[in-house]
This record gives sequence, C-alpha cells and structure tokens, in this order.
Amino acid sequence: MKSLPCNPVLESAQFVHQHSKDVAIDEAAVERTAHELLRALEEKPYSTADWKRHPLNPNTADDAAIDWIFLVDTLNFSFWSDAGEASPDRFAVVLDGQRYTGYWSLCACINRALAEGIPVTSAAYYAHATDDELRRIFRSDARESVPMLDERLAVMRQTGRILLETFGGSFSQCIRQCQGSALRLLALITKQFPCYRDEGAFMGRTVQYFKRAQILIADIWACFEGQGLGEFHDIDQITMFADYRVPQALVYLNILSYSSDLWALLQRQQPLASGDRLEQEIRAVSIWAVELLRRRMVALRGHNTATPAINAILLDFYLWDYAKTHTDALRSVPIHRTRSIFY
Repeated sequence: MKSLPCNPVLESAQFVHQHSKDVAIDEAAVERTAHELLRALEEKPYSTADWKRHPLNPNTADDAAIDWIFLVDTLNFSFWSDAGEASPDRFAVVLDGQRYTGYWSLCACINRALAEGIPVTSAAYYAHATDDELRRIFRSDARESVPMLDERLAVMRQTGRILLETFGGSFSQCIRQCQGSALRLLALITKQFPCYRDEGAFMGRTVQYFKRAQILIADIWACFEGQGLGEFHDIDQITMFADYRVPQALVYLNILSYSSDLWALLQRQQPLASGDRLEQEIRAVSIWAVELLRRRMVALRGHNTATPAINAILLDFYLWDYAKTHTDALRSVPIHRTRSIFY
C-alpha cells in the first residue's frame, strides 16, 4: 500500500483557518496555555493508562475490546440535549447505581446490554437484530430518549454488514491490514465505512474532519497503551477530534474567539446545519488551534523526560476531560448545536 505522508484532516484545518471569518486563534493564549498545561502534566502525568481507569471502558486489550470500541465509536455522535445539560430530563442511563449522561450514557447502554447477555458488540448480532431489539439497548432512564435513534440503528446495520462481508466480522482484521500505520487505518476506515466519511465543502474544496474515524484509532491506541494491535508508528499524525465539547474548552481558555455575530447565534441556541460555514470554521479552527498548542508544547518540553510525550490525541483527551470536570464554569460558553452522525 502506498504510504500516506500527511493527515488530510490537518491540511483541511489549516486551509479553513486561513480563510475563516468568524473563528480566530489567539496566539498569546496558545503560548500561555502551553506553559500551563506543561506544568499540569508535570504535576499529574496524563497518558494512555488513564483511558482504562474509567469504569465503563474495557479493562482488557484484546479482540473483544476492539469490538466494543468499534461499536461505541460507530455510535459516538450527537449527545447534546435539547432539554439542557443540567436538566434531570436529559437522556441518561443508570448502571451499577451510577447515572450517566452524554457520551458515557452510550458506553453504559452497551455495557448494560452485555450484562444482560446480549452480544451487542458482535457484528453478526447488530447487523441483523430487529428494530425492537436494538431500540431496547438504548432505553432511557430519564424522560428524554437518546438523540438520533433511527440513525444509530442504520449505522449499526451498515457497519455490521460491512464487517461481516469484508473483514470476517471484526474490526481487528482492519487493523491487521494496516501494518501499524494510523494513517493507513484512517484511509481504510473512511473508504470502507461510509458513516465514518466526515467531510465538507468549504470555498469549493472538499475538506476532511474524520472525527469518529480518528477517535476510533485513538481509543484503540489508548486501550492497548501503544502495544500490539494498538502500536502505530505514526500515531502522532492523528489530530484533535472536532466535536462540540473541545471547542467550548478552547473558547473558555481564550485560545479560540468567536465573532460577535457567531457568539450571539450560539447564545440563542440556534442550530447550525451540518456543513454550514460557521460549523466548519468552529471545527477546523479548533483542530488547527490544538495543533499549534501541540507544536508549542513539544518545543517547550524539549528533551525533558519528566513530562510525558505529547500528541494531539492526549491533548484532546485532556481538554475533553477538562470540559467535563469544569461543567459549571464552562456553562458561560455556548456549544454549537448541530445534529449529525459525524460527531
């Protein structure tokens, strides 16, 4: 297979940033945050090992974990709530006495089904299960139902059938075909699985975001801690995952700034259509901002082995966790509201 020298997502992000009208990067804030994050990482190292510490993530590194990760990232989109983030009515799942919302509610759905003896992570199951069987997996413990349920069932069937017809029923076969290259795996995912083909048109050019495809690779890398099937020699080529949560953190940190018109639109909670220019600027400029942050942190770190190696994946994980643990503080920063299967 021909080598792929550069991640098209990064090229796309730079292009959109260069032509962005309503989203900008504050380089002084990038510099300040780079120093602050380095100090934070020295005091409390952040690495792939943190991934397994969450009680809902697999605690093994095997084909079963890969099947779990593939299904979860196939369904990893659109968890913001019409009821509001603080509303008791928002979609939630209770598992082992703990109430989960947002992305973690999806993981809880999958783990609840497994605990009930449903082989939900098997492509042979979700490719052919009935609507009623699949809908039961996503039942809510709150008033609100899971967003985009019909779309979730459709992508389960689509990806399940592709796995069965082309890859022996398991995503692990996709990984094995890519010879330890994250970029080759990214190309395979986005070619073979249409629901992962997260692209847009910006100023007459096709631009790539590939949020779920990249986080799928990153989750496998983290689960396997960079070993075995999770060893990718070019993992540092993967970018930040352009969703609605990390941009919120970047705005809070003053790395990103929105025009007054965009800010007013978001405060009104006016939805943005998938592919809208404003939506693409938020996503692409966020990717480029994290890339600039990564470059500055790598330069500042130098050969200091007291600080763990830095890549965009770990920065994304860190910023996403930061947003989730500072929910009250970040409420002053509106998220962009786009219903999409891509994030």
